[in-house]
Amino acid sequence: MAVTVEYDAVVVGAGAAGMTAALATARSGLSTLVIEKAPVYGGSTARSGAGIWIPNNEVILAAGVPDTPAKADTYLAAVVGPEVPAARRQAFLANGPRAISFLLRHTPLRFSWMQGYPDYYPELPGGMPQGRSIEPQALDANILGAEYAKLNPSYVPTPPGTVVYDVDYKWLSLIARHPRGVATATEIVWRYLQLSAQGQKPISMGQALAGGLRAGLLAAGVPVWLDTPLLDLHVENGRVAGVVARRDGQEILIRARRGTVIGSGGFEHNERMRKQYQQAPIGTDWTVGAASNTGDGIEAGERAGAALGLMDDAWWGPMIPLPDGPWFCLSERTLPGTIFVNQAGQRFVNEAAPYSDVVHVMYEKGHIPCWMITDQEYRNRYLFKDLAPLLPYPEGWYRAKDWTIGGLAAKIGVPAAALRATVERFNAQARAGRDPDHRRGDSAYDAYFADPTNQPSPCLTPIWLPPFYAFTIVPGDLGTKGGLVTDARARVLRPDGSVIPGLYAAGNASAAVMGRSYAGAGSTLGPAMTFGYVAGMDLVSG
Repeated sequence: MAVTVEYDAVVVGAGAAGMTAALATARSGLSTLVIEKAPVYGGSTARSGAGIWIPNNEVILAAGVPDTPAKADTYLAAVVGPEVPAARRQAFLANGPRAISFLLRHTPLRFSWMQGYPDYYPELPGGMPQGRSIEPQALDANILGAEYAKLNPSYVPTPPGTVVYDVDYKWLSLIARHPRGVATATEIVWRYLQLSAQGQKPISMGQALAGGLRAGLLAAGVPVWLDTPLLDLHVENGRVAGVVARRDGQEILIRARRGTVIGSGGFEHNERMRKQYQQAPIGTDWTVGAASNTGDGIEAGERAGAALGLMDDAWWGPMIPLPDGPWFCLSERTLPGTIFVNQAGQRFVNEAAPYSDVVHVMYEKGHIPCWMITDQEYRNRYLFKDLAPLLPYPEGWYRAKDWTIGGLAAKIGVPAAALRATVERFNAQARAGRDPDHRRGDSAYDAYFADPTNQPSPCLTPIWLPPFYAFTIVPGDLGTKGGLVTDARARVLRPDGSVIPGLYAAGNASAAVMGRSYAGAGSTLGPAMTFGYVAGMDLVSG
């Protein structure tokens, strides 16, 4: 290697975890470099809705959310169970609010409480039906200058001339059903017009979060080298002392005097790793994670002796394979007038349950693929993806369409009598407003993306108006959640529990503090930013 450079801290990955870590080290006075494999920065963060689940942060407390450390600890312990060490749980809860306060001081980011978006298990002790999640407010992209062009695009681009927040999506889905739908659509245009009149170029959701973090790095003088993939970790005398990367076509050694942070994301786009660690059927076609997430940091850490954890799991969600790519099925499955059925034509799950739970059931029971059954009334009522109510579905979107349930069953290869019996039973329960079979609608979470104008239950309505539709449902994900095992200080551990000196990890390159569950909206980004901050601050103190 002809070229060697040296910094106090080297961070691999320019997503939320990596950029937060870099900001922590730089603002503490350390020379810091971020390297990013992709030609753009932001990773999966920039593609996301940017919900952030961090209890007791100053944003929600200022909004009057009645959270307490004890309440949050009780809830998180109930959600994640014993698999996650209590010290890591408590490190997340203690440092998360500090991370948010730090970002408010050192970036242009401002956040709002996602009022009414429940924790995913609000009925558990410490759970909150009104939620704890926050999201970034609109950011003026002008502050990024030329760096704006290097921001990873959104998974779902907002329509031109709008500023859309996560909390708007619920009401946009109901634009033909609820007066707040039209009011919300008007508001998102008005927001844009107001900000544009001030000379701003407003961006929102994941674009705002990733852009705001990048703006913080610009102000702190931190270089971000794009198109610079990690090749391996550099180890000296048993300590990780930097990285070997490729830049401008040549290998380069980047030494790290104080420490190296792996924030390079998961391995969702690595077919070999997915087949090695995860249950079939699996692949890279059903994920919406950033295309550059191929597990490079995880494998480099393993070569350096790191233990791996949760490699069989992911941030799962039911996905509809569409011609232009997979669609993460969120509100579409929760709105009344849908059911999921297996190959036997039977319901098997609460369709409105937290998305990771639905896919866990699909794998546990072998119901892959399954089908979402809907009717024309559902099409007349609700937004579907970005398709307005009443408009016909493009043919490539659904698996089958028929004027009878029996005909639909034949087209998707399930027993007609069973599917008819399933629909009839569901319809009877929907008319009564209760689902004793799978308890859809019993949790406050179930009702969030449902229809409050629908009676007697916002979650349940009969499937009766032909034509009927069947959509293919597969186990998709927002990214993998397994990776390098870390301690409460974000230090990477060996299989025997000892620390690998000089090496830290955060985000989807590390085994998730959420274990096999999902506490609320933003359970990926909240811990990623928190442990990025923890890693940076520990590196400084070390």
